[in-house]
Amino acid sequence: MTFDASLAETLRTFQSLAEIRPQIDRAGDLILATLRRGGKLLICGNGGSAAEAGHFATELVGRYAKTRRALPALALSADGSLLTCIGNDFGFEPVFARQIAGLARPGDLVVVLTSSGNSPNIVAALREAKQLGLDSLALLGRGGGKCRGLATCELTIPGQSGAAAQEAHLFLIHHFCERIDAEIS
Repeated sequence: MTFDASLAETLRTFQSLAEIRPQIDRAGDLILATLRRGGKLLICGNGGSAAEAGHFATELVGRYAKTRRALPALALSADGSLLTCIGNDFGFEPVFARQIAGLARPGDLVVVLTSSGNSPNIVAALREAKQLGLDSLALLGRGGGKCRGLATCELTIPGQSGAAAQEAHLFLIHHFCERIDAEIS
């Protein structure tokens, strides 16, 4: 894809976020409600989405734009020893679900990021959250894939570009951090 075509696709994707604004607002409300009641965010994704999960957790525990109290968040892709242990002993599909089973407490929020919506370990994470009675937030791409309908709140980025969906996910992470910085001290 040429630079101009890629830029046009990304711009179309970002402009289309206005179409899902009610869901974006609901997702922000869900994140804020979780943090206000003392719950933590358990965030997961694969590849580039794993990097975004780590980025989101870093912004919450560390800081985004202003200094505020540290907020509880874990990137479930960050511990290589744990991932390889679970992967070796149980397979790759439960690498996030098993962590959710061990780390989640009532009132926590499971956040998944996937540009395809078809990763078996993300589907398993959402199912584990539901089984435990936890709320979940899914940032999806390409129509939502197999994850569609599994989360408490879903943000399905319009369009078929996985790259543009990931770029939109990062934009939304920063949008949520802006809201958090404005509303939590």
